[in-house]
Amino acid sequence: MEVLPDDADLTLPESDRRELVEWTVTCAERLLPLFLIERPTDTRPREALEAAQAFMRGELDIEAVREKAFACHAAAREASDPAAVAAARVCGQAAAVAHMAGHARQVPRYTAKAFPGDRARRDAELAWQRQRVPARFDHYVYDGD
Repeated sequence: MEVLPDDADLTLPESDRRELVEWTVTCAERLLPLFLIERPTDTRPREALEAAQAFMRGELDIEAVREKAFACHAAAREASDPAAVAAARVCGQAAAVAHMAGHARQVPRYTAKAFPGDRARRDAELAWQRQRVPARFDHYVYDGD
C-alpha cells in the first residue's frame, strides 16, 4: 500500500522530496524558455534546476541547492516581464523542494502567473503538470494547504 504524505508536513522525508523534485524540475524546464526570452544570458534558473537534479541523484547537498534557489529568485526580481518573473519563480520553487517539500505547492501557482492573458495556454500547462504529479502527491500539492 502506498503511503500518502502528511499534508501538514511542509518538510517531508528526503526520499519524498527527491521524488517531488523530479516532478517540479520537469515542470520548471517547460517554463524556463519564458524566462530566457527576456534574459537569454542569465544562467541562474538553469543552474537552480541542475542543482536540484544533482540533489535528486545524491550528488549535491541541500544547502548548495538552496543557494541556487535563492539566486534564481534574485533573477526573478531582476526580470520585468511577468512571464519571465513567474518562470524564474517556478524554477526557484522547484529547486527549493530539495529543502522543503511544501515549495512544490508553489509550482502550479507561479505557472498560472506565467501566462497572463492566455488562459488556454495556462490551463493546458496546469493540466499537463497535474497529469504528471506522482499520484500520491496530488492531494499534497494541490489541496494540502
